[in-house]
Amino acid sequence: MARTDERFRSAYNKLLDICATMDVGSQLPAEVVLAEQMEVSRTIVRTALQKLDEEDLIDWEGRQKTLIRRPEQSHRLSQSESAPSDEELEQLFFEWILRFDVPAGTSLNIAQLSRQFGVPAHSLQEFMSGLSRFGLVERRAKGGWILSGFTAEFAVELSDFRLVLEMNAVRQLLSLPEDHDIWPKLKELEHEHEELKKDLKTRYHDFSTLDEKFHSTVNSVVKNRFVLEAQKLISLIFHYHYMWDKHDERERNAAAIEEHLEWIRAMLAHDRLHSEEAALKHLRRSKETLLASLKDHKRA
Repeated sequence: MARTDERFRSAYNKLLDICATMDVGSQLPAEVVLAEQMEVSRTIVRTALQKLDEEDLIDWEGRQKTLIRRPEQSHRLSQSESAPSDEELEQLFFEWILRFDVPAGTSLNIAQLSRQFGVPAHSLQEFMSGLSRFGLVERRAKGGWILSGFTAEFAVELSDFRLVLEMNAVRQLLSLPEDHDIWPKLKELEHEHEELKKDLKTRYHDFSTLDEKFHSTVNSVVKNRFVLEAQKLISLIFHYHYMWDKHDERERNAAAIEEHLEWIRAMLAHDRLHSEEAALKHLRRSKETLLASLKDHKRA
């Protein structure tokens, strides 16, 4: 997320407020704790921490983040009162559902959510109408909306649909000419995976962002408005599910990196059979991981 984004600015200022209550020399809370306190994803937390490090407010060594001086008013980022974009509203809504475990059957108070997300009620109504096409929300007979819920059944259907879309994307990608810009993008992704693999011990949390980038790049070759709309939902769901199950996270991410690399290299070699086999292997394993994460999250 760009640092000019209003959500980042708000989150960064919240982080400054947290630091202002701490003593110089003390350790900042863990990223997962900060994410809860700031009510944002860990991706935004890490970006905000990076800025603290750049401003010489903290000393960041591995998992240790030491406050070396207290923030001042000049460190705060200016914020406007502009409403979130459609994309930001999607992220806000899915973070709310997936991070706070909103159960199926929950009545959605449009007026309350409008205030919470900082968007006009009519914009939220339009957003709900769009989500209803995917079965995530339902309109009540007497008006208003009900959350259908992110169930295991929904996860299975979403994963199966994802497999169809991405296998189609692989086939289209492999038919592109040598001078298409997808090939240097894949080379860069190969490099980014290798770099993360080298430093996985301390950076394994970064995989969710790289995973989202990789799948978005593969799917970007498909120019179909209906596919693109579905891919946005799929990308958000698979991105945020990484917040649920932290058991064996580093090992699971290490295995996924190897699967990505096998898939990327097969595509770069224009090996259609190997590309499809690698894609199928990874997408099926991702489905299993999503379902396991969902079960563990619900138990917790």
